[in-house]
Amino acid sequence: MSGLVVRPLGRDEMQGRLADVAALRIAVFRAYPYLYEGDDAYERGYLASYVASPGSVIVGAFDGDRLVGASTGVPLEHEPDWAQAPFRTAGEVAAELFYLGESVLHPEYRGTGVGVRFFEEREKQARALGRQRAAFCAVERPHDHPARPVTYVPLDGFWGRRGYERTGLTTRLSWREVGDVAETEKTMRFWWKRLY
Repeated sequence: MSGLVVRPLGRDEMQGRLADVAALRIAVFRAYPYLYEGDDAYERGYLASYVASPGSVIVGAFDGDRLVGASTGVPLEHEPDWAQAPFRTAGEVAAELFYLGESVLHPEYRGTGVGVRFFEEREKQARALGRQRAAFCAVERPHDHPARPVTYVPLDGFWGRRGYERTGLTTRLSWREVGDVAETEKTMRFWWKRLY
């Protein structure tokens, strides 16, 4: 895996890689714990909002010219209210926070340090914008969820080693799970880290 390159995408490159990032998100989030039945049109629209947002970043992981991973970040005030409201209710100021969107990586490239680089590059962007904290959210599933693989290891330890702390802040998001006909709400838990 020594040929892997992790770097932020330029604005034009972001636009040109939307289809690749959308396909990655659909493939990776289909697995537990998200179990997301992806929709290409939705994904492209969602990612286009990152391209259009000042201060946003999309970090790509490349094996040659092949995009094998991607990670997103954006100033919190450019996210919808579902992301801003929990912080606002807690007395936080959106303009002090940088929201780390999603990181997706093909399974065969995991354990190579790409995930660490994704955090480093997004935090670098957050600091360049003078943000005090970086934050993200992750789905919460019960330990006995029927779709949980026996070998599943939560990422809590990885996030903790990056300096992120689990907060008491949550939000609710809806998506259609694999095999379902309708969307259902899920609880998303926020994690954050002080950058300065």
